[in-house]
Amino acid sequence: MAARRAALQVAVVLLAMALCAGGIGASPGCRKHVRRVTDYGAVGDGRTLNTAAFARAVADLGRRAGDGGAALVVPEGRWLTGPFNLTSHFTLFLHRGTEILASQDLEDWPLIAALPSYGRGRDEPGPRYSNFIGGSNLTDVTISGYNGTINGQGQVWWDKFHAKQLDYTRGYLLELLYSRDIIISNVTFVDAPSWNLHPTYCTNVTISGVTILAPVHSPNTDGIDPDSSSHVKIEDCYIVSGDDCIAVKSGWDEYGIKFNMPSQHIVVRRLTCISPTSAMIALGSEMSGGIQDVRVEDNTAIDTESAVRIKSGVGRGGFVRDVFVRRLSLHTMKWVFWMTGNYGQHPDNSSDPKALPEVTGINYRDVFAENVTMAGRMEGIPNDPYTGICMSNITAQLAPKAKKLQWNCTDVQGVASGVSPEPCPELGAEGKPCTFPEEELVIGPPELPKCTY
Repeated sequence: MAARRAALQVAVVLLAMALCAGGIGASPGCRKHVRRVTDYGAVGDGRTLNTAAFARAVADLGRRAGDGGAALVVPEGRWLTGPFNLTSHFTLFLHRGTEILASQDLEDWPLIAALPSYGRGRDEPGPRYSNFIGGSNLTDVTISGYNGTINGQGQVWWDKFHAKQLDYTRGYLLELLYSRDIIISNVTFVDAPSWNLHPTYCTNVTISGVTILAPVHSPNTDGIDPDSSSHVKIEDCYIVSGDDCIAVKSGWDEYGIKFNMPSQHIVVRRLTCISPTSAMIALGSEMSGGIQDVRVEDNTAIDTESAVRIKSGVGRGGFVRDVFVRRLSLHTMKWVFWMTGNYGQHPDNSSDPKALPEVTGINYRDVFAENVTMAGRMEGIPNDPYTGICMSNITAQLAPKAKKLQWNCTDVQGVASGVSPEPCPELGAEGKPCTFPEEELVIGPPELPKCTY
């Protein structure tokens, strides 16, 4: 029964993806100036390197974008290119059957500076490889189409990472910095070298109808990582990942504390996630600038390690507070609830052991899980407990080989009502149904533009 229900969930998502591929969504007719990448000499044979053609296209359309906006159409074909940047008032539009392929030659990936809120590359100290698609200080950017594909061809990066042959941090498939009014919709992202979508220091971001695919054992292929970003909406996405499907971040230890830009006002709904070794949604572990007002609802996880996981540790500082979760459907889980206060990765030896995170106001309600190994692993920090945890109307049906101990709780405090199996004493005080804000967050346009093409 569980397997049939999980298969049905996947079938529903695949049907939604097919509808998107059929033409629901934005098209470049909304922009005044529309050009094809072939107008700039690109060749879609999967072998010709088109880095210069993409650069010429963005530079030319960037000069026109102030006059009614500009769109670069990538037609059906396989378009090999090195990294390239976007511009403001701009749409990158991928037709049905389009595949943009990232070069597998590391010489095509220049080095760029580490993020100031991280102080170094995430994999290695120092600078990092460029992101495949990037941009900084942009306004009004759309990446959309008829479900075309952006393929990071990440195998070469994963192999070198596992063999410890990389001197610098891998680039991300898409990273936008210091930007606002971003729409990413109806596009498939495949085989990123590392993280897939990384909006960083951004405001007003909508990610809708996106498919993200990577082998479940590929290293650090997070799906979507809002980082020190505000007013972010993620909805109707399907993610298969080797790491967290969604990871909300805000900087790393002393660098994130100094940069002091929280991730806040974030909505994640109608997500379907498959990630056997990681979380459906993680908050942290890099959360030193703070995370607050995160709303998670109507999401499905299949064969995923945990649901909404909080990751932090001594030296992080910052806070995670006002997190609201409801209506989760979970199928085959190692842990339904997991909080980690001993996440020990640090950027250097300068992390302050007195920088303790504040974790409070975490609400879970209306959660159904089946084939569960363990209901809860809740680990705060000694002398810095995680407080204000609320659980209500929770059912976790155990797997045949479930652990005898279903809850392991240390340094946490909270209340529970209608929770099965019965939670640990730290969460055993009878509470009322957990809250969820009913006022809608205003993020982006009321609906994505549906333009004539």
